[in-house]
Amino acid sequence: MTQKTSDETHFGFSSIGLGEKQAKVDEVFHSVATRYDLMNDLMSGGLHRVWKDIFARKVSPSRNGAFRALDVAGGTGDIAFRIARGGGAATRVTVLDINADMLRVGRERAGERRLDGKLDFVQANAESLPFEADAFDAYTIAFGIRNVPRVERALAEAFRVLKRGGRFLCLEFSRVDVPLMDRIYKAYSFGAIPTIGRLVTGDEASYRYLIESIERFPAPERFRGMIADAGFSRASFERLTGGVVAIHSGWKL
Repeated sequence: MTQKTSDETHFGFSSIGLGEKQAKVDEVFHSVATRYDLMNDLMSGGLHRVWKDIFARKVSPSRNGAFRALDVAGGTGDIAFRIARGGGAATRVTVLDINADMLRVGRERAGERRLDGKLDFVQANAESLPFEADAFDAYTIAFGIRNVPRVERALAEAFRVLKRGGRFLCLEFSRVDVPLMDRIYKAYSFGAIPTIGRLVTGDEASYRYLIESIERFPAPERFRGMIADAGFSRASFERLTGGVVAIHSGWKL
């Protein structure tokens, strides 16, 4: 494994120039967009739906007053739909993604669910959000932060656009902390998931990258520190399913 410099970042197990990563990530999601949700079901045995339900409930949108949520890297709408349904008539969710194909899928799905009136879809970069400061009550990002070239910039932007009292929530793959289960999980991840990707989408390489990106993402304790360093109070995390995923939280107080 090559050593990365200050002008480099990780793309899976490879080191590349910082300026290259976003285009490579965009290419991955362009490739998998139309089968993204099917692959999530196959890879997780449907557990991703349970994880997303638990995650979205933590947003707790107001049932009575106005509530603005920003869902970053949320192109296909899974988290946004749950937040929109959980809030009242004045709940509004902005779905932001850098990938136009993922957003197209999200818009189509929102229309099918008759939720398009509560959602906005914006193509933009998590490192440079096109919103004013103190604009949102909640910021969510599910399975997306590990694909951002400069995670610290994304966290700083999350802090900037949240209102005082607003909450940052991140759902991300983590480190399995159950003996024996960790070995089984790693063997399944590296052995089965790229093969499933090839059979279902015709793209093994993209799913190999996604698994490698999980391995390179900081351990939950370290990521909690990064959230705190960005200015968030009460930074914490909660492991689910033996540590396969974790929900990270912080408040702008």
